[in-house]
This record gives sequence, C-alpha cells and structure tokens, in this order.
Amino acid sequence: MKEKIVLIDGHSILNRAFYGIPALTNSKGIYTNGVYGFLNIMFKLIDEENPQYLAVAFDTSKPTFRHEMFKEYKGTRKPTPKELSSQVPLIKEVLSAMNIFIISKAGLEADDLIGTMAEYSRNKGLDVVIISGDRDLLQLVKDDVKLRIPKTTRNGTTVENYYPDDVIEKYQLKPAQIIDLKSLMGDSADNIPGIPGVGEKTATKILLEYETLEKAYENVDNLKPPKASKSLKENYDLAVLSKKLATINTKADIEFDIENAKLGSMFNENSKEKFVELEFKNLLSRFSFEDEKEKIERKFEHIVTLKALDEFLNEAKKAKEIGTGMAYEKKLYGFSIAFDERNAFIEVNDEIKEDELCEKIKELIIASKSASFMDLKGILKVINLEKFENKYLDLSIGAYLINPIGGSYSYEDLAGIYLNESLESPKELLLKNSIEKTFKEDKKRVLTLTCYQAMTALLAKNIIFEKLKEMEMSDLYFNMEGPLIFVLDAMEKEGMLVKREALKEYGDSLVGRINQLEKSIYEKAGEEFNINSPKQLGVILFEKLQMPNAKKTKTGYSTSADILEKLAGEYPIVNEILEYRTLAKLKSTYADGLANYIGKDERIHSNFNQTITATGRISSTEPNLQNIPIKLELGRLIRKVFVPKDGFIFLDADYSQIELRVLAHMSGDETLIDAYRNSKDIHKATAASVFNIPIEEVTPLQRRNAKAVNFGIIYGMSAFGLGQDLGISNKEAADYIEKYYNAYPKIKMFLDGLVASAREKGYSITMFNRRRPMPELKASNFMQRSFGERTAKNSPIQGSAADIIKIAMIEVYEELKKRNLKSKLILSVHDELLVETALEEVEEVKKILTEKMMGAAKLQVPLEIELETGTNWYEAK
Repeated sequence: MKEKIVLIDGHSILNRAFYGIPALTNSKGIYTNGVYGFLNIMFKLIDEENPQYLAVAFDTSKPTFRHEMFKEYKGTRKPTPKELSSQVPLIKEVLSAMNIFIISKAGLEADDLIGTMAEYSRNKGLDVVIISGDRDLLQLVKDDVKLRIPKTTRNGTTVENYYPDDVIEKYQLKPAQIIDLKSLMGDSADNIPGIPGVGEKTATKILLEYETLEKAYENVDNLKPPKASKSLKENYDLAVLSKKLATINTKADIEFDIENAKLGSMFNENSKEKFVELEFKNLLSRFSFEDEKEKIERKFEHIVTLKALDEFLNEAKKAKEIGTGMAYEKKLYGFSIAFDERNAFIEVNDEIKEDELCEKIKELIIASKSASFMDLKGILKVINLEKFENKYLDLSIGAYLINPIGGSYSYEDLAGIYLNESLESPKELLLKNSIEKTFKEDKKRVLTLTCYQAMTALLAKNIIFEKLKEMEMSDLYFNMEGPLIFVLDAMEKEGMLVKREALKEYGDSLVGRINQLEKSIYEKAGEEFNINSPKQLGVILFEKLQMPNAKKTKTGYSTSADILEKLAGEYPIVNEILEYRTLAKLKSTYADGLANYIGKDERIHSNFNQTITATGRISSTEPNLQNIPIKLELGRLIRKVFVPKDGFIFLDADYSQIELRVLAHMSGDETLIDAYRNSKDIHKATAASVFNIPIEEVTPLQRRNAKAVNFGIIYGMSAFGLGQDLGISNKEAADYIEKYYNAYPKIKMFLDGLVASAREKGYSITMFNRRRPMPELKASNFMQRSFGERTAKNSPIQGSAADIIKIAMIEVYEELKKRNLKSKLILSVHDELLVETALEEVEEVKKILTEKMMGAAKLQVPLEIELETGTNWYEAK
C-alpha cells in the first residue's frame, strides 16, 4: 500500500475555521476559535486519511514574486481582524508542540510551497492529499493528488473532495485548465484582472472549444460572443499576466525533505500543555498516556464488605484532606473517597446498606480537616450535613467563580485545566447509558467515574482555591456561594405544593381559548392551515393577505414576533396569531409540562443552579420556576396552582428596584441618591429631571417613558432599542438618553468608566468582587463589541444585585433555622423570595424578611422590599 502525505494550507484553513465557529476565548481572554476549528479539521482528515507524513504551509507577510509582477495583486483584500491574526502564531506554537512540520518562505505563497511539496512527494511515489479552502489549488489535482475543501460550522465539518473527474464534473474543465479559466475571467479575491467583460460562463465555453488561453488567442477572430473576441484581442497581455499570477509554482526553491514531515508523537506532554492552556477540553481525550492512566487506575480500590470499609475509613480519618465522589441516579450506588495515595469506591450492596454507609461517610466528612467535592449539593441529597463549614470545598463552584463563562465544570474539565490530566468523561465511561444500566453490566466503569471525581476533587482543590485567593474571591466563596449551597439544597428538598386538579383545569381553559382563536384565524384567513408552521403562515400573511413588511428568508417568509408585532395594530388576525402562540406555549410548557414534575408528595422540586449564569444569578431548571409568565394575565393565573400546605400561607418579599438602587450607590450620583433617600417615586423624579418640570406635573406617559429609560440605562440600551421599546424615533430616544445623562451626570461617567475598566482589565467586577471576563470588548466585529460594552455596563450592576439577594437568602434561611420555625424559604425568583409561612409565624417571618433583606448590604440608598401574603402564589405576587 502506498504511503501518503497530507499538505495543509495553513492560513486558508485557519481562516475558514475562524469564520465558521463563533468567537471563542479561554479564561485569559485569548481568542482560540480559529485554532480550535483548525485542529478539529486536521484531526478529522488525519483520522480519515491515516497519512504517514504531514506538512502545514503558511504565507508570510512579505511581498511575493506575484507582487513584483503586479503590485495590485491581492490589493482588494480587507485587513485581517486582530482576533484572527493573533491566532496565527498560536496555531504555529500548537503545531510545533505536536511535532508537525511547518514551512513558509518569503517571496512564495503557501500555494507554491504546497505545489512544490506535492510534486516532490508524488515523484517519491506517495499519494498526496491537499487540505485547503482555496480553489486555485484545483490546478494541482491529479490521479495521485486529491484536493479536500472543508467547510466548518458550529454543527461540524463537511468536506468536498476533488480528483480530476470531480473537477471536470463540477467545472467542465480539466484541473490544468483552471489556470486558463482564471486568465480569462480573473479572480476578485486575489485581484487577478482577467480580461474585461468575460465571466466564468463565457471563459468556460471558450476553453471547452479551444482548451487553453494560447489556442483561444490563435483563434481570436472566431471567438464567440464577439464581445469576448474583441476583449481578448485588446487585452491579451492582461490575460497572459493573469495566467502567470494564477499559476502555482511547483518547482519552487525550497528546502524540503520528506523525512522532516514524518508524523511522530503529536500527543505529547508539550502539546497537552498547550491544549490545557487554551482550554480545549473536548480535544484532551485524544491524549492517552496509557502508562499514566494505568498508574492512576491501579490505585482505585473496590470495597464491598463492612470490614474493608471500616479499615479504609479508619485510615481516611487520619488524613489531612479527603476528596469525594458519588454514583447517584435516583438512588445511591456508592461513594468514592480519595486521600493520600488511596482512592476507593465503596459499593452499596447487601452487606453495606445505604443508610449505614451515608452515616459513616457523614462522620468522615465532619471529622476531616478538609473535604472537597465536585458537587456538594449533590452529596447533600443523601448525606444530611447540618451547615456549611469553611472546610467544605466545592470545586465546580470555585472553578465557576474563576471563569463564569466556562460553560462546564465537571471533573474531566477541571482535571484537564488544573491537573493537566486527560480523563474519560461520564459519557465515555457510561457509553451514554444510565448509571443503573452501566452498574449492572460493568461496575468498573461506574467505579472509575466516581474515583475520577474523588481524585480530581482532592488534587485540584489547592490549585483552584489558591487561584480564588489570588483573584480576591475567597470571601465570595466562603461567605456567599458556599453557604448558599445549603440554602438551595433545602429549597430543592422542600419544593412547592401544586394543586394537580387546578393545573388540569388551567390547561383545559387554555385549550378552550386556543380553539376559539384557531377558528377565528381560519375564518379571517379564508382557509385552514398549520398556524404553527412559519412557512404556511408566511404564505397566508404575505401572499394571500398581501400584508406589508414581508421579509424573505431561505425557508420562506419570516414570521418572528418582531415582524408580527409591527402588523398587530392594523390586522386583527395577527393579534390573534400572537395570542395563539403565547397560549400554545403556556399549554405545552406549563399546563402540560409542570404536571410531569409533580412528585409523590404533590410538590414540584426544581433544581437551583449556581454555575450557569455569567452574572452570578441563580437559575432554576427541571422545571424552570423563575420563568413563570407575569406579563400576560392568563399567564400569571398559573401561579394560582402553587399553594402552601394546610396551616400555612405564602409570604412573598420582593426587592423594590434593587438594580436602580445599586446603580445609585455605585455611581455615587447625588441626584439619584437624594431621590431614593427622600422616598420619591423614582420614575416620576427621573421624568421631572429629564423634562425639567415639577414632579407633581409629570404625566403618566412621561413617567412610563422615564421608567423605560431608567431600566434601559442599566441594560446598556441604545437609542435604537429605547425607540423600539417606546415606539418613538431614534432621534427622540437619543434625546431622552441625553437628557437623562444631563439630569444624572455621574451615571454617564460611571458607565463609561465600567467599560474602560473592563477593556483594560479584561473583566468587570461587582461590589463583592465577583468577576465576569469580557473578551467581547476586544472583538473587531462591531456587534460583538457593542454587546461587550452593554455587558460591561450591566454585569457589575446585575451581578451586585444578585449577590445582595444571595446574602439575603442565606440570612433569611439561617434565621428561620436558628429560631426553629416551621416556616421555610422555598423559592427565589431574581429579586423575590417566597416563604411558606406557618399562620402563627407570619408576623415573625415578616420581621425576619424585612430585617435581613433590607440589611443585606449597606448602600448609600435604602434597600426597600414589598411584602405580600396569599393563599396561593398568584395572590402573594
């Protein structure tokens, strides 16, 4: 079997990868999407081709011989974005670390290097595969030279393959004729002129008849159409120049020895270090240091008897620190404990009962000087630790605080980033099966997974928590995020009581209204159609009913909410379609969806997450109780199905305008601070300042507009966004914003300062030192940069408000517990806390909520709350 060499066009593939994958940075703000995409393409094609040799050719910044022939060569190209240019040295560093041969030479393009290496290699008897996005390289294709053109998107990579027959099939021309094609039609990408008035279709027709430029010129008087004949006659010198520019040099003067391109150990310690540095978690699985893995796995013990368990735990209690892991999925399968040189999986079985094991593990954790976890809240599902202690170190939350835009904080991610270890992920170990199924079929896989958790928790905790200390976020963990784990665990366990029958009735009422709307929509449309099909709906609205604002897409007309809302005022059918969509979502997501989450205790137990939002806000999933609709009255009615248990009532405490109060405090604007200190209606006060009128003369419309500006400013809203929100022109909106900043001058200075600081430091920061990386601020793309600027303004405000609410949650939870009250904190929705309150404890709980929430932070303005009670969540809100 012939040996094979793969030749990669470095800049071309990096460029394709960069534009095919959304902006991606590591935690230090270094752009990596081009490098990541390049490697994915390279690995895919190496896996498919299995070559023995590999070389990557790069262009240089120096002029080439083509520039000497034609100084305007490539003169129309736009400057390379710095996010892309910064990744050129980076990919070279990575490839060098992988022992991959890199070649470049001043005066030559990568095409010439590839052409020369391809010719050299085929003469040595090798098959050649060229990887490039540049179709100029089609001229090199031969029976033993294949061109592969990859296309990268977020969904993966597809590849076009070209042998000579493929070129003929697509272009009707032989590979060598691609040069002649360029000589006639030119190439706008490289600024090769070609001859005026001749495009691809005409050029192809000429070459099919006369084969080459030279033969076409010999028959110039016979060329058709006459326009092409005249152009070639008058511009033959231009065509000859274009052919020289388009011809790849396959005999360039370069130093190339095939042995230098021999593939060796790509996956080594140096390259692994680079992958870890760039945080390419998904690619780390390609590193398989078998000796090292076996060494790690040899330490894994499997404990199945009480005697072995007690001996192991006695040793563990002497250790300074332990790491923990757990195999849990609806039921407990076992724990792993790592300490010193030992790491054991303790299996729940007929001899080691679950309750007894949990009690023994609890004793160990309490007795330990330091216990680290990959998921402490998960452990609390089966082990009832009383309260948070500073020795409890949750690595996922620690890693999240270090990089809140990291996305994933599982053991394999943290092992790769902090331990330079490539560990199999849970999906790989479980073969995408459940823990239950895997445990039955191959216990060792579950053992390995759980021991990996314990090992990572033990070995990475010092690195992560030293990093937190260095970033001045230790207090954020020990005083806020750590204690909050226990609050969220208690909320999850308590859950919210749901009236199942009331939920069904609510769903039935939605069905009735949905059916009415459906019938009315069909009548107005004059026919029945699928209202949920954007394609069919677009045809009805924009073709049959001839509505304006039609916006055609590849798949039909756009029927997005913003398009329909513009039409709703004049077309009743559109109002009904918007209502239909809203109600259909309420039916599927809430009326039907929530029913699936009601437990045996008739309560819904949502999951509350600390590591999902970049700003620090808590999120709710399975189901999302923070997203219960409030704008539409029919949506709000679903809150009626959430009720307190017998003898209890709901007590709802909602911060009043907390983000605006945080803005007043952080900006130090005296006018805004004064308005809050004097208990003024802040939106009226803003309107009075903006319109320069007495506060008592402010109209409802002026107050509404001022409210939109107040909240819009917090979210970095532009004049365009405000104009859309208020239904006014951009100019009017810009005037509102300017008047706002004139009324509150320090706010403008403060917000501009936030952007400047984030741009300089690479991150924004809250009042409590929570950081949020801001790589978008360095983007060359205007939209990304604008998003970064809005986020830089908003994150410190929203993040500080989220931190205050977390402090309040902890204080309220601990006070209820300290007083041994029956009332329980059961839900947090952004600025709101909901307590299921015993009837006899209502006044006491009101005082606790008022004191703890208003005292959660010391601001220059008072923190205010609104307290409501109700026999269901709807009444309380």
